[in-house]
Amino acid sequence: MSFKLANIAGRAALVEGENYYDLETISNGDFDKDTTNALKNLDGLMALSSELSKAEPSGILKDANIEAPVSAPKNCYAVGLNYRNHAEEAGMDIPSSPMVFTKHTTCLVGPNANIEMRSDHVDYEAELVAVIGIPGKDILKDKAWDHVAGLCVGQDISDRTVQFSSKPPQFNLGKSFDTFGPMGPYLVSPDALKDKDSLHIECKVNEEIRQKDNTNDLIFNVASIISYLSEIVTLNTGDVIFTGTPGGVGVMEGKFLKEGDIVTTSIEGIGTLKNECKRISNHSGVNDS
Repeated sequence: MSFKLANIAGRAALVEGENYYDLETISNGDFDKDTTNALKNLDGLMALSSELSKAEPSGILKDANIEAPVSAPKNCYAVGLNYRNHAEEAGMDIPSSPMVFTKHTTCLVGPNANIEMRSDHVDYEAELVAVIGIPGKDILKDKAWDHVAGLCVGQDISDRTVQFSSKPPQFNLGKSFDTFGPMGPYLVSPDALKDKDSLHIECKVNEEIRQKDNTNDLIFNVASIISYLSEIVTLNTGDVIFTGTPGGVGVMEGKFLKEGDIVTTSIEGIGTLKNECKRISNHSGVNDS
């Protein structure tokens, strides 16, 4: 049985249709409000999800304050140059192993949060995000999906000035400003998807389509990324993995995000993010432009 897990104003909830159901309430206290704790009991989530028709909804999604679906994850990993067309547009060789960097978890925000920009060189990157359920080390590729609790939509927002301010470039800080990790709207268990390895992904800025691809074009798919990462680090429940972005990023054509832009990111079968861009003052002179 599949499930959709949301974070509604700091409380774990299951989603069905247009309604949400507070997890602590419908479980009679067997679960608490924390979404990361919920991911430690996937069988329990599936069992509760199968019984939602018998429960009273806690509210309607359109009226809810939906936050990032994982509360306080320990780690957030990301993969660069993981679509062939993105590597080609950047003029870089196709990588022979995943190019992994980290985003600081403090950048993660909900599906409708504002993107706060501190320079005129902030870029969008639509991504499929995988979240770990069952922790593991040295995970075999053919067992990797067993460790995925759910998938969601993500945006790896990037300040290109900071990203390329040093030589060689370092990615983590330029991609970790506060609000630079919108994700959601909720976690969808992989078994809810007809083909979890082949999902249409799209990013629009205002009404202009900037990125359009399918996750079957990933150079290193979800299972490969998880297996590779777990050779190096132990993956924990709630760890977040941004899997890479397709071609069409703004830096290639000088189409950076501006005050008032609306970034809409969608993945087939999972949902949509809608984030407004806000230009705020620079911090300590960083990124003066």
